[in-house]
This record gives sequence, structure tokens and C-alpha cells, in this order.
Amino acid sequence: MARKALIAREEKRQKMVDKYAEKRRRLKAEGKWEELQKLPRDASPVRLHNRCNLTGRPRGYMRKFGISRVIFRKMALEGKIPGVRKSSW
Repeated sequence: MARKALIAREEKRQKMVDKYAEKRRRLKAEGKWEELQKLPRDASPVRLHNRCNLTGRPRGYMRKFGISRVIFRKMALEGKIPGVRKSSW
């Protein structure tokens, strides 16, 4: 499980991105690059990093399910993810 501080930091960044999204869009459309640079760094959506919703793991994230590969495999084997089962041929 990821450290609580790292998970909290990502949540804080997400809130900041949401807060400044409209202002960033407007400034980009108007071409006011100097004003855009004065916004906080964390207001940029590029700085966000996907994390597992259950453990906070930053690597091996599966977008379709919103969880990491480790948790996905565990849940799939337990039959907790509908429509997913282990393949064999």
C-alpha cells in the first residue's frame, strides 16, 4: 500500500486541476501565455498520476478497471470482476 501522504498529494492535485480547469481553458483560448504561467504548477493536468483506487499503487494501473495489475489479478481469480476469468488453451 502506498504512503498516505502520496495518496493525499494526488488528491490535492486533482482538486487543484478541477479548480483551475475553466480558467486554464479560457487563457489558452485567448493566448494569454504569461497569465497561464502564473497559475500554480499543480493546476496542470499533466502533473496528475493514475493510482490504484484500492491500494494507491502508482505503477501497473489498468485504466478500464481503475486498479493496479496486482489487485486486478487477485480480484479476477476470486471472481469479483464480472466478465473476467483466467484464460486457458
